[in-house]
Amino acid sequence: MNLDQLKSLFVQAGCTKLYAKPLSPNDNSKNQVYFAGTVEALNIFPSIEIYAENTKQGPSFKSQLDFAWLLPSGQGSPATGAQLILYSQYPEVRFSGFLKGCKAAPSDLMTSRVDRRILFLGVANRRVFGFVVGPESEIACQFYSKNFQPSIGVFIELALPNIPNEKDSRLRLVSELNRIYSLGWIISKQLDSNRKLKPCNAPQCGGFTLEAELGIPKNSDSEPDFLGWEVKQYAVEDFERIESSKPITLMTPEPSGGYYKTHSVEEFIRKFGYADKMGREDRINFGGRHFVGQACAATNLTMELKGFDSTSGRITDAEGEVALLSDDGETAASWSFKKILEHWSKKHMKAVYVPSKCRTEPERQYSYGYKVRLAQRTDSVRLLQAFATGAVYYDPGIKLERASSDPEIKRRSQFRIASKNIAALYEAVETVEVSAG
Repeated sequence: MNLDQLKSLFVQAGCTKLYAKPLSPNDNSKNQVYFAGTVEALNIFPSIEIYAENTKQGPSFKSQLDFAWLLPSGQGSPATGAQLILYSQYPEVRFSGFLKGCKAAPSDLMTSRVDRRILFLGVANRRVFGFVVGPESEIACQFYSKNFQPSIGVFIELALPNIPNEKDSRLRLVSELNRIYSLGWIISKQLDSNRKLKPCNAPQCGGFTLEAELGIPKNSDSEPDFLGWEVKQYAVEDFERIESSKPITLMTPEPSGGYYKTHSVEEFIRKFGYADKMGREDRINFGGRHFVGQACAATNLTMELKGFDSTSGRITDAEGEVALLSDDGETAASWSFKKILEHWSKKHMKAVYVPSKCRTEPERQYSYGYKVRLAQRTDSVRLLQAFATGAVYYDPGIKLERASSDPEIKRRSQFRIASKNIAALYEAVETVEVSAG
């Protein structure tokens, strides 16, 4: 088999991304395979679930993979123990358990200490396929003759036939955003799960309208929106000044602990909420911006990072959490680092931030700017550090209407960031004029 035939085999298995890692002698089943000196690898390879564990060596997070070794037939032979392990005391990520439960696994190569082996990893939706070759194989000879250079950490991304590569997906994204910019004012709309257009007349319709133009159904799935890019829309007053203080919603995970979880949401609102400040009768709200280390004036709760050392940028407790605490130390609501890792790693490796304007007369309409920001390479440690510095904050929109008669609850737990601060989350942020071609 040659390299082109191997690429076709990955495409046959449904892969849309292919990465290669030359293996050192220490990259084997005994010592595990080194994947990254940062937690970035958790964003590249999708996980089934993340588990937290405190060990004698320090806190670690295990990311279970739906992993299979790719056979020459094009079928996959599952390795049920495959996982990525984040050793947060370093931090670094290693690949382990890749031979467990798989009789067809390439044990001879993956237990070896031979240099210049190559591990290929293909991503097909939420599944990962692996293939390894020895240094004398035709594939290895072809690979090393091309002098590939790592593009994402230790990984070399390889183009697959008939699959848009990084450059192609970027060009298509910019081209689509240019088309949308050229449309001017667009009537507010949304694309439902059946891909049918429907009217939209709410403050959050700027995002739905942009997604509808890109062919993205509302609440479609947990994957990135468009060719691997997460699409984020936010409001501005001037398309020339896109780095504003306007907030952008990053994610909306429900709390995983605290009073919010141990009691009903209604009980939580009644205990920690407040009467509507605009005078709307029989309504209790829970809102306000909550920053780490600062008491929120609306709720009197203080957000804390428990188990993260912002000085070293390391997780010190695998059971750590982002928590809202009352003055007497009660945890009103919390989000475990495990939950934060799961949410952040699924969608945010690459994101495009698109400014918009809104007008409501004669009907709700949106227009989108000619300058956008392309943000790449993030990880959960950057996110936690952004919490610690106040760049990311909690800004819920939770309410209880008809509180004394027939209560109706609205849940929306939002983690947000000001547009001007998004560089805190990414290794690279680039401003691009879509109208420049």
